[in-house]
Amino acid sequence: MAQQLLHLVFGGELENLEDVKFKDLSKLDIVGIYPNYALAEAAWRARAQSTVDNAQMRYFIVHMHKLLDPDGDGKF
Repeated sequence: MAQQLLHLVFGGELENLEDVKFKDLSKLDIVGIYPNYALAEAAWRARAQSTVDNAQMRYFIVHMHKLLDPDGDGKF
């Protein structure tokens, strides 16, 4: 079985284009959690493309596996 390298895709509308500070945290769009980067990137691209008309809308990929195992030693 392949190792699960979990990735979170989420986004929201930013207050301005200079910072990563969201206008309204209650309106964050949690797209999903994916078992690898390729699937997360596909979801990110699709959601980002769907909001291309809103310049302040941004989507991100968070490498959850790095947060869960910051040393990278496989021990959680």
